[in-house]
Amino acid sequence: MTKKRSDNVTKGIERAPMRSLFYAMGYTEEELERPLIGIVSAWSEIIPGHINLDKVAQAVKTGVQEAGGTGIIVPSIGVCDGIAMGHVGMKYSLPSRELIADSVETLANAHQFDALVLVPNCDKIVPGMVMGACRLDIPAVVCSGGPMMSGLVDGCETSLSKMFEAVGARKAGLIDDKKLLEFEQNTCPGCGSCSGMYTANSMNCLCEAVGIALPGNGTVPAVSSKRTMLAKHAGMAVMDMYNKGITARQIINEKSLRNALACDMALGCSTNTVLHLLAIANEAHVDISLDTFNEVSKITPNLCHLAPAGPTHMHDLDHAGGVQAVLAELNKKGIIDTNQMTVTGKTVGENIEGVERLTDEIRPIDDPYMQTGGLQIMWGNIAQDGCVVKKSAVAPEMLKHTGPARVYDGEEEAIADIYDGKIHDGDVVVIRYEGPKGGPGMREMLNPTSALAGMKLDKTVALITDGRFSGASRGASIGHVCPEAAMGGNIGLLQDGDIIDIDIENGKINAEVSDEEFAERRKAYVPHEPKIKTGWLRRYSKMVSPSCKGAVMNDED
Repeated sequence: MTKKRSDNVTKGIERAPMRSLFYAMGYTEEELERPLIGIVSAWSEIIPGHINLDKVAQAVKTGVQEAGGTGIIVPSIGVCDGIAMGHVGMKYSLPSRELIADSVETLANAHQFDALVLVPNCDKIVPGMVMGACRLDIPAVVCSGGPMMSGLVDGCETSLSKMFEAVGARKAGLIDDKKLLEFEQNTCPGCGSCSGMYTANSMNCLCEAVGIALPGNGTVPAVSSKRTMLAKHAGMAVMDMYNKGITARQIINEKSLRNALACDMALGCSTNTVLHLLAIANEAHVDISLDTFNEVSKITPNLCHLAPAGPTHMHDLDHAGGVQAVLAELNKKGIIDTNQMTVTGKTVGENIEGVERLTDEIRPIDDPYMQTGGLQIMWGNIAQDGCVVKKSAVAPEMLKHTGPARVYDGEEEAIADIYDGKIHDGDVVVIRYEGPKGGPGMREMLNPTSALAGMKLDKTVALITDGRFSGASRGASIGHVCPEAAMGGNIGLLQDGDIIDIDIENGKINAEVSDEEFAERRKAYVPHEPKIKTGWLRRYSKMVSPSCKGAVMNDED
């Protein structure tokens, strides 16, 4: 019999002390004979998407035991981006991804788990766990907690993006306190990851598309009994992977990541997927770049317009057939590689055999919303190493825009002027020193974008930042500008009144400033230091790579 990793803590005379510690927790000899499966649960009482993960993890454990393994639940941290939004807490969101990846590696190697089931749900927790699994390269399955149902206000489905936009509407006097309270109490009706195609649901869908999660992972609602069934099957699936010797990096490779990119473009996912897929590729030893995103976008139609791009939500996508139906639609034009293995033990092609879209929430591939993908990578003299916009959530009239820069050295300054009515039609709001190093931590800018949308300025005002945007942002919200201001990027040299030319369709973004003028300004330019110089973020700021490389921790010698 092949030696198990867990034999290092359960077998032989020398391991008697280790076994005694297992017995102290109530494990039996029979349980220690079986493969030890780490179930990494991010359950907590501070994240709506994670409040149900204790039940999901227990269901996974049942599935593991049914299939002959011993499931062991261990913890992971997590940050709720919605609660962390708009204050210093958001600086910790993206960096938490690295801590999560490190903790998965630590827990699995310290205790010699034979395989892992990863139980995340929100934002950075999903990619952080997948990064850890790729680093370890042992059998692994992602089983997320599922999306939240949409809320209901004025008889219309609503979600967190509309809640943030309601703040802007209240500031502009378009709604009163009573209506704002109605949004507060009816937008988020229960557990699950916020109900639009925001970052959490984007990554849960892409885990399914890349093959590391079972069909349904991205769309089955958190409150559905099917989520519990899915979790049990995830436990069984990881045992099947273990028995067959299938590991994370056999699932996640260059071709399967391109499948995920195509699904990303078809779904119209969050711009944060760019950071996370680059980071996962890095851990999987796969070479993809920003150019790869545009290559895939050029051949991939955009088939879905979920919130914030449209009025529908994740349960609507589930009713339409979910991610598998999107993959089946893409396969009609040969856009995906159907030979890639998945955690079902079957190939992508076998998984989608006979699957069809059931509603127009998934458009036919011959009648898409756009002929190209939902994301657009852009370059120019203020983004020489690239930036990204969620093109599918941009009003047609803003795909080309020229206007004067309104420059701010941080989110707080910008949001104050937006709320005070100092931003006008045609302006281009520039928020800098919010990148991975300069923030530090690369905060999301949902407050400014939603304020603009709530004030009915999303179709006349653009926003550019070296920070990033929530998946709930819509409008001409251009993020990840690289090089960032703190690294000497030209975004740091912009001045109020500089004319900014934005051409999203052609992937161009430029300031009407000559190279000579930029060179002259640079002579007197001293980049700001990071705004936090203590604790974990100090170390992060020193070690983090640029956003165009996925903002991963650079631990090269």
